[in-house]
Amino acid sequence: MHAGSGRTGLVGFNRFRIFVMATDADLLTESDSLLRHVVRTCRKSGDRTKLSDSTGVELTGADLLARAMVLRRVLRKRYLASKERNVGIILPPTVAGAVANLALALDRRVPVNLNFSLGARELQHCIDEADIRHVITSRKVLDRLKISVSAESIILEDVAASVSLVDKVLAGGTAKYLPEPLLSRLLGLTDTEQDELFTILFTSGATGEPKGAMLSNRNIHSNCNAMSQRIGISEDDVLIGVLPFFHAFGLTLTLWMPLTCDASVAYHTSPLEPEAIGTLTRKVRGTILLSTPTLLRLYERNVPADDFSSLTMVATGAERLPADTADRFETTYGIRPFEGYGATETAPVISFNVPASRWRGSGKAPIREGTVGMPIPGVQVRVIDETSGSLAESGREGLLWVKGPNVMLGYLNRDDLTAKVIDRGWYNTGDIVFQDEDGFLTITGRQSQFSKVAGETVPHLLIEGHISDILRELGDDDCDAAITAVPHLKRGERIVVVHTPMNVEPEYILRELANRGMPPLFIPYPESFVEVGTLPTLGSGKVGLSALRRLARQHFDDEGNRLRLPSTG
Repeated sequence: MHAGSGRTGLVGFNRFRIFVMATDADLLTESDSLLRHVVRTCRKSGDRTKLSDSTGVELTGADLLARAMVLRRVLRKRYLASKERNVGIILPPTVAGAVANLALALDRRVPVNLNFSLGARELQHCIDEADIRHVITSRKVLDRLKISVSAESIILEDVAASVSLVDKVLAGGTAKYLPEPLLSRLLGLTDTEQDELFTILFTSGATGEPKGAMLSNRNIHSNCNAMSQRIGISEDDVLIGVLPFFHAFGLTLTLWMPLTCDASVAYHTSPLEPEAIGTLTRKVRGTILLSTPTLLRLYERNVPADDFSSLTMVATGAERLPADTADRFETTYGIRPFEGYGATETAPVISFNVPASRWRGSGKAPIREGTVGMPIPGVQVRVIDETSGSLAESGREGLLWVKGPNVMLGYLNRDDLTAKVIDRGWYNTGDIVFQDEDGFLTITGRQSQFSKVAGETVPHLLIEGHISDILRELGDDDCDAAITAVPHLKRGERIVVVHTPMNVEPEYILRELANRGMPPLFIPYPESFVEVGTLPTLGSGKVGLSALRRLARQHFDDEGNRLRLPSTG
């Protein structure tokens, strides 16, 4: 069944109604592993450029395989122990980063792209949790980021200097000329199981302690298949890859998806450099830009219209896409961005809007502005009333659960946390949604105690804990404070501190948060403090998160600006 010919239906699951999109994406066979698919795709790409980046590096599919095989050989011979499974990567989105990921995967190891924007403590926690002994990086990256880790660094510049002619002939020649069935057998790819661990991505989650989402071959492969089918990718497409590989959005859609389909991809090291991104897009005639609303606003102010004239699709995720952001982008570049939705734990895409220009199916394109689209092929969803635990009525909001081949294996070393979010294959997203009669999803809030600010996950409990510590150190034990969020036009969400009367000004709290090394995105604004008489609580004595969110909304307008209301305390 081709993209677009799937049908949406209602299927019984106990007492729950489930929307199902049937497609080949959930019919992956054991022999059709992700890496075998990558090998075949790269082999057939011929002399066309498959990967490039703004440093000037360009590789065909065959060249990519050859480089990955050479790196695999050198890593095995000189750096990595035979039983060393998890290997860290600290590299921006570049051809080098793609080669490193592919080399480790072809060696049946687990690439762990580490979030180098984390603080030193959190980064070290990820390394310890995944038992990482080596990190692949470059001297330029380490110098620029000014970071150090306990794991031994494998410096790519040094690796390149150590490659011998024998390495190039044996590994490179094997990659280019050995028939695919023999190459796959040599690499052990014919024995790969769909539920074998493929990669680990760390997400901060609700507590602030990074959690390792374990993603399988099936998780990544099904997402790549479903997305390439939905948006009708062809060999004429060039993706612009600016999202980091330590984010699922960047890893799956700008690294592995291009390697499993006919498109090519061009990388730039940072999404925060609009001029360079515009120049790259113009040079390679980029057609697909995957981004966030925050980044689109940056580009709209700094990228000339001609630089983006070749784009045929602009998709956003990670935060809400405001209508005025879409309007301004469309006015400037003549193409309207649209929105999708996902989570690290679902590899990442759950739902997606498909613009008419990309729709290859029959009938009307599945797109509805203001929503995050319909579930992608193979993904089932159910919306559960938070109070009753039963199916929410049509058009009523509830907690979103999803099931499909994209749902993670679980959290690394945390069976307790896995059990809290996965039940019989269903994943609790923690997001409050409603689903209309046609199956389109609209996000209305979050049950989980975290927010998405400028596309980054901001944990409420971490901020809350630090504020409580600060108040306790001041002897202000009578003050209670809780963190929630409200929608914000430019940043996706605004962090709000709801508190009972306290004996210190908000500015003091904010200075202390900064002194404790809190990332700037985690620190609220002074006007984000809302004083109340008492915090709303549940019968159990816990803070009522839904009531807390509603209370905060009373103090801010729809764009996240503070309303000048008197204190309720």
